Amino acid sequence: MSTQQDLRERRRQRLRFQLRRKAGGRPRLSVFRSGKNIYAQIIDDAAGRTVASASSLDKDLRAQTQNGATRDAAGAVGKLVAERALAAGVTEVVFDRGSYLYHGRVKALAEAAREGGLSF
Repeated sequence: MSTQQDLRERRRQRLRFQLRRKAGGRPRLSVFRSGKNIYAQIIDDAAGRTVASASSLDKDLRAQTQNGATRDAAGAVGKLVAERALAAGVTEVVFDRGSYLYHGRVKALAEAAREGGLSF
């Protein structure tokens, strides 16, 4: 029987394979969520660099939200990463949810990034 970690790794590999096929040269919006915080960064794989990033640990967001593990905090991170990406000249990305299901905080971050002006 597969463990939870094995299932998570299989989901991650399956998603990354699909992203490489469908990316078309677009940077990817990668999401990492821990028990206490959520992080997002836009990565240009062709150049091998991070274009923009945001997390619930940023000083601006830490003052707004008391807990970084809520949907509200994830929405604020999504809006902030979208602002920073638009300032860097990125408008279209590929959403890389990692091994996380598109639900809860990950979904809130994605929807807020779309509202902020990113297209994916």
